[in-house]
Amino acid sequence: MTKPLPVVQLRVPTEEDALAWHRVFDDPEVMEFHGGAAAEMSVYEELTARQRRHDAVHGFCLWTMLDDHGEVIGFTGAQPWPHESYGPVGEIEIGWRLGRAYWGRGYATAAARATLERVRAAGVGEVVAMVNSRNTRSLAVTRRLGMEPAETYVPPGSGQEAYCFRLAL
Repeated sequence: MTKPLPVVQLRVPTEEDALAWHRVFDDPEVMEFHGGAAAEMSVYEELTARQRRHDAVHGFCLWTMLDDHGEVIGFTGAQPWPHESYGPVGEIEIGWRLGRAYWGRGYATAAARATLERVRAAGVGEVVAMVNSRNTRSLAVTRRLGMEPAETYVPPGSGQEAYCFRLAL
């Protein structure tokens, strides 16, 4: 029997969420596949501001993820692929990142499923997910979502393979 997924709430990131994201992601394990080190506070300030703009323009973004107590536990959502030189240029990418304390409890899958519903409602016909080939946790989420492997990329400067998964909505 499959255990039920946890309750997760999604909201457009607020200015205050920059600090919450910085705090939740300030962990080498969380950042292992995202550059390896915690980002500066200014990175999260710019990222949350960009997500508010994405929501205003597209009707979706990387939303702040809250547990059933209203605590910020990470983000999930969708955005236009942010690179022009590699990867699924021009496509809509879904993604997720959780604080270490919330791993293995179903939050990423629950939030990603909510993301799929929201982007489908916004008129998106297909999404991609780019996942580091060594990130077994995120690879498992793509499988749970029914995503299909499509291409392999080596992001510039990383030296590591990333798999691009696709899902028609």
